[in-house]
Amino acid sequence: MSVGAIFDEAARDYDRVRRMLVPGFDDFYGAVMENIPFGREEPIRVLDLGAGTGLLSAMVAEKFPLSRVTLVDISVEMLRVARRRFAERLAPGLKRFEFRVMDFARKELPGDAAGYDLVVSALSIHHLTHNGKRELFEKVHGSLRNRGVFVNADQALGPEPDVEDEYQEDWLRRVRGAGATEGDIDAAMTRMRADKNATLGDQMSWLEEAGFDGVESYYQDRRFVVYGGRKGRKKEVTHG
Repeated sequence: MSVGAIFDEAARDYDRVRRMLVPGFDDFYGAVMENIPFGREEPIRVLDLGAGTGLLSAMVAEKFPLSRVTLVDISVEMLRVARRRFAERLAPGLKRFEFRVMDFARKELPGDAAGYDLVVSALSIHHLTHNGKRELFEKVHGSLRNRGVFVNADQALGPEPDVEDEYQEDWLRRVRGAGATEGDIDAAMTRMRADKNATLGDQMSWLEEAGFDGVESYYQDRRFVVYGGRKGRKKEVTHG
């Protein structure tokens, strides 16, 4: 089953279980919001990659009321939920939002020559192969205007197999403690078969290779990480 089909199937219950399945939910998403370096009244242009049901886009839109947000996802059903979210909660500003059903790993990112001020993503990029992640980071770099910002909230592979085992055991303990049913966990485990997690160190190195400056880890709670950087000048690779 493709990633898009997996998340089409999960769309209806996705928001209900999200808080239970992401330990430290408030701190995780809070780290994204705390590291968006724009003023509340700035009219920033935002791209949300793997926007899903619009959870992160809604947070950004609320904090930055003059922002314009493009939500991209491979799942038609996920974006259908996102449309309902914005229609119900942000109807006066509905024209601020654009929805694109597309595979951002295979297609050019939407936008124009002006570029985005901010690109964000949450729990999506880990579905790409490692080469796919590197290629995407280059595309994100190209989509940003000068000194634009990228913030990614995602999953990371443990640096050693025993650490990865600890991450999984900790996740199971905490999600059960948060009230997730065995059905919720089984469904999440099915989705996790599509995961291709990379270590935090590798992901940050790939951002630097893509040309980002000031690459920094803002948050880590076992496998859940938030990191990012600013658009800089693409580094030339020389071969001796």
